[in-house]
Amino acid sequence: MSACTPKSLASSGQKPIQEMCHPLGAEEAVLTPSPDVRNLTSSIGEKDQILTNGTPVETSSPSSSSSLLNRLQLDDDLDGETRDLFVTVDDPKKHVSTMETYITYRVVTKTTRVEFDLPEYTVRRRYQDFDWLRTKLEDSQPTHLIPPLPEKFVMKGVVDRFSEEFVETRRKALDKFLKRVADHPVLSFNEHLNSFLSAKDLNKRQGLALLSKMGESVKYVTGGYKLRGRPVEFSAMGDYLDMFTQKLGTIDRIAQRIIKEQSEYLAELKEYGPVYTTWAASEVELQGPLEGVASCMANCSIALDELTQDMSGDFLPVLREYVLYIESMKAVLKKRDNVQAEYEAKREAAALRKEERPTAKVPTDVEKCQDRVECFNADLKSDWDQWQNNKTQDFRQLLTGMADHNIQYYEKCLAAWDLCVFQFLTGHLHRRQKSEED
Repeated sequence: MSACTPKSLASSGQKPIQEMCHPLGAEEAVLTPSPDVRNLTSSIGEKDQILTNGTPVETSSPSSSSSLLNRLQLDDDLDGETRDLFVTVDDPKKHVSTMETYITYRVVTKTTRVEFDLPEYTVRRRYQDFDWLRTKLEDSQPTHLIPPLPEKFVMKGVVDRFSEEFVETRRKALDKFLKRVADHPVLSFNEHLNSFLSAKDLNKRQGLALLSKMGESVKYVTGGYKLRGRPVEFSAMGDYLDMFTQKLGTIDRIAQRIIKEQSEYLAELKEYGPVYTTWAASEVELQGPLEGVASCMANCSIALDELTQDMSGDFLPVLREYVLYIESMKAVLKKRDNVQAEYEAKREAAALRKEERPTAKVPTDVEKCQDRVECFNADLKSDWDQWQNNKTQDFRQLLTGMADHNIQYYEKCLAAWDLCVFQFLTGHLHRRQKSEED
């Protein structure tokens, strides 16, 4: 019997591994598909024109960045027509007791699945409950890519983990984690997810000592064994992840530098504004224009502060999420290699026994191990394809949103300076008219 469930096999057979194009640079890493799916692959151009729900994307240039962003979000909403499990993480609350202080989040679930007794559930969960769920998913579904959680620990004195900004950032990350699990064709049917979403009191001790046979088979017991026949596509996956990590690191450093420069510029604007206000008090004739400049700088400061917060709160977390995603993907690849190494070792041992005893049959455990390898390959390919689609969509929305925020910032600054110039010219004409009348 294969350790692969019918659902995972069904999901893995839907989409083949496709050519991969890096979303952040010109370099490309191409996966070589296996012979049984090579004829089904589509080109990069065709893939970029189709969203994960199969809806084609228009190739004509949008009138603005916000129109493209709204169009992508509308296409995402179309997915709801076929979904039957909806989860939301919101309403963080701080709890203080004599032993500890912690934050809980409300988890709201709406579903039509028969696995659930009710159509709607509302429970409260803390971070360690999400961590428990992810651990159980890894143990029970070792062949699948489990979405990452935000880091549990923060540096003391650097980030206040009870601050409103930190809690909101974590809430968004937990919401995204749970939505990715709920949208997965296999993970969403996991019994531990059902308990997490529906149980009022989560019994995290239940089943701690129970690991599936599949989980036991992927323990790191193969040491430095070198695979003899690793498929090319999985080697390409590893190379792609290494390259993607470097790209994310470069983008992160650039983003950090931009935020630093914006913060320094913001501090200067906040210093200059009061200077013009003080100056205006001592210059009667220039009082209006100087106060206009001071007001303009105040408006530009507000716009720049919003832009910096958007970049810190929206852009950087996505980069960090995909760094963690890469770590999760590498862990699954390592498990796959360990299963293949176990299969090769057993196959070689069986071959030696076959030479000694030509009439001996192939041991059953060798066949089962081969089934596990095939299951791992199928599930990993399916999850890889889904991850690529999600990544393309996430970065498209991320970069489009960042461009939209920058456009809004410059529009606000331009409007502030236009108002300042208008007030100056109006005041100048008024003074000139009054001078002529005198």
